[in-house]
Amino acid sequence: MLILLMLIDRQLLSSPVVYLSLHFKQHHDLYYELLDAVRRTGDWETWLEFFLEGVAAVANSARETARRLTAMASADRSRIAAGGRGANSLLRVHEALTEAVIVNVAGVVDRTGLSAPTAGNGLRRLCALEIAEEITGGRRNRVFVYSEYLTVLAEGTEPLAPSASRA
Repeated sequence: MLILLMLIDRQLLSSPVVYLSLHFKQHHDLYYELLDAVRRTGDWETWLEFFLEGVAAVANSARETARRLTAMASADRSRIAAGGRGANSLLRVHEALTEAVIVNVAGVVDRTGLSAPTAGNGLRRLCALEIAEEITGGRRNRVFVYSEYLTVLAEGTEPLAPSASRA
């Protein structure tokens, strides 16, 4: 986290969009082995090479994820716009869903300025288009998720199986 804050402070990143810890988690054993080598022999160069390879890998992954999410949202907006009547308010609901992937009607109202009935109807229509999904199963205080968007965001963050050395 400190490294990300330093990159932001030096204006090399505008926001913490890379998840560098993921690289360290995915290469847990090597990460600790290289840190131990720094402690034992002062081998900073190998650890820095590992670290910079991680920065590059995570940055490339973030760029690809952003590209996929942008393409997905654009395709969904095209489907919505082709729907004709009411597309404008539905596009506003969709935009709120891209900003907060898990929402309720009140959250959409806050983000869009639409009325609660219009926001709720928009969320139901997005569910009918299979863009959103209602996840609470209730009649009140329902929560909606942009499922496919969330799936893309979560890729690669699944819990790792324990390695043989830690099992």
